[in-house]
Amino acid sequence: MDPSSGKPEEVAAYQSKEAKQARLQSMLAALLDDPILADVTRKPSLADVDTLINLELGSAMRLTVVKLDNTSFDVAVLNSATVKDLKLAIRKKINEIEQEKMGHRHISWKHVWDNYCLTHHNEKLIEDNSTLSSYGVRNNSKVCFSPHVMSRVHRKHSRRRKHRFFHGLSRKANPAL
Repeated sequence: MDPSSGKPEEVAAYQSKEAKQARLQSMLAALLDDPILADVTRKPSLADVDTLINLELGSAMRLTVVKLDNTSFDVAVLNSATVKDLKLAIRKKINEIEQEKMGHRHISWKHVWDNYCLTHHNEKLIEDNSTLSSYGVRNNSKVCFSPHVMSRVHRKHSRRRKHRFFHGLSRKANPAL
């Protein structure tokens, strides 16, 4: 509906809502330029802001994630976060970093989690629904990426097994081999 064709009250409310939104965006831009808020993303979601507030209140933790090339970055998650929550925070942070550096770039997170896992004090954080605290992860802990091959327990085959499976099929299809 075109706001100019409605009742005067509706038009005023619509323009007022637009003005409030513009003021909010202006204040947010000014706040994000403050060096104290350097850890806030350029386009924060409500969840990002909520997590950072909880971090200040002590009900969230900041974790350092160490990549395979020994570079690291920080993420913030709630104290009650699960391994899956941490993976989502890592995904979001890496996507933001990649966006700043190179523009849009697609990362296959299925491939990442199929071949790598997170570790804390050499203990693999495998179970997505487990809380981080059950692995001893606390505020200012380090979590590292490490190579990982999914086992049969997790209902996935290694690449070698898949190769042998398909290799056997080709032999049956061609008995001369």
